[in-house]
Amino acid sequence: MSAHPHPAPEAVAAIVPAMNESERIAATVIAAKQIPGVDIVLVVDDGSSDDTGTVARRAGAEVITHPKNKGKAAAMMTGAFALRNREISDADPGLEPKHRALLFIDGDLEDSAVNTAPLAAPVLAGEADMTIAILPEQKRKGGGFGFVVGLAKKGIAELSGFEATQPLSGMRCLSREAFDTALPFAAGWGVETAMTIDVVNAGLRVEEVECDLHHRVTGRDLKAHLHRAAQYRDVARAILVRRIRAKRSHQQKETGK
Repeated sequence: MSAHPHPAPEAVAAIVPAMNESERIAATVIAAKQIPGVDIVLVVDDGSSDDTGTVARRAGAEVITHPKNKGKAAAMMTGAFALRNREISDADPGLEPKHRALLFIDGDLEDSAVNTAPLAAPVLAGEADMTIAILPEQKRKGGGFGFVVGLAKKGIAELSGFEATQPLSGMRCLSREAFDTALPFAAGWGVETAMTIDVVNAGLRVEEVECDLHHRVTGRDLKAHLHRAAQYRDVARAILVRRIRAKRSHQQKETGK
């Protein structure tokens, strides 16, 4: 395993990409602020048509607003880059800036957001570079038919050898090194699958952690089917891009011999 040149982070920034979550975002922010080590909760209001940003600010979050919806991956990067700029400007002249661990949380977790705390602990301790939440069975009926999950699992195993339990889990904590390795993020719903492949292949340490989280379950109406179709498309694209990349890298090694 490669040596880890970066010291373990000393604090955690909770980054919350959110769109039209005004009913749930306050509870999510308040719960996130209670996570040990979290000293910033940063909500990226991704083109909401409701007052998500205002409600989040009132609950104690810092808020960055995308005037138009750019998608989850873009919102995650906006939050992480804004945090990096702040860390650089906060650093004393001539000293390396201190990097926080990046804890990505969905905006609809409400009170259960505090239960992402176990994700931060191994990263803060320097024992893992990325942690992924494994969620319990959700209480309400609904959820997908497993096509997208199966595609993501197979793609991750094929391209990195990592056996993911819940490959599409969006709740993750990353060291700054792991975040940099995963850039640029894959578009849309492919972001988590791509991130796992890229971080594992960089030789970094990935752990899955059980977290008692609850969020809305996608139903089985037309809107839900369209949502799953978009997920499938994005995950397939992320896998294909990495498959092509791996093939190209292999060919370069062969011709370089």
